[in-house]
Amino acid sequence: MDWIEIVGFVTGAACVWLAASEHVANFPVGLVNTALFLVLFWQTGIYANAGLQVLYLVLGVLGWYWWLRGGRDGGALVVRRAPALAWLVGAIGVAVGTVGLTVVLGTWTDSATPFLDALTTATSVVAQVMLDRKWIGSWVVWIVTDVLLVGLFASQGLVLTAVLYVVYLGICVMGLRHWRSVLRAQEPAPAASSPAEPTGAEPEPAVLA
Repeated sequence: MDWIEIVGFVTGAACVWLAASEHVANFPVGLVNTALFLVLFWQTGIYANAGLQVLYLVLGVLGWYWWLRGGRDGGALVVRRAPALAWLVGAIGVAVGTVGLTVVLGTWTDSATPFLDALTTATSVVAQVMLDRKWIGSWVVWIVTDVLLVGLFASQGLVLTAVLYVVYLGICVMGLRHWRSVLRAQEPAPAASSPAEPTGAEPEPAVLA
């Protein structure tokens, strides 16, 4: 355990907390966290996740811009459900990315765990892109990814980082619940029944958000 892992713990927890709270400051804090983990993962031999941090730097800047200017008429983005096509493309991306990275890591590097390294890298990319677009499903993907990463980091002796991802799990659950409440507040309430309806009319079934 060294200072990089400790500062990474603090900035990582702060970043996820801010994202769960729908605060745009998660992006600058996340950029600092990403730079720290890039060094840490490279030193540990988790190369795919180290390379992922480079992509995170790009996605962090892009997400920062989208949250502020990516909405309607150049305004801020609002929390939304991910379109069906996004889930399909994401699933294909995870499958292709996992297979490709596993081959690359297993053939040309001394990666400690090629398959799990590749899988968590692919799911993390999908989760981050979804978060950048403020799609609520990003939290579901992050939860699955964090469960896998706890096992990966613990197996490589990164105990503090593994504990950090357990903390992430709790914050991700909080984020999912918070974003769902924000989404419900944004959606229009069901129209009230017209007073002209016949007395014997069957009531409309409730629609869940």
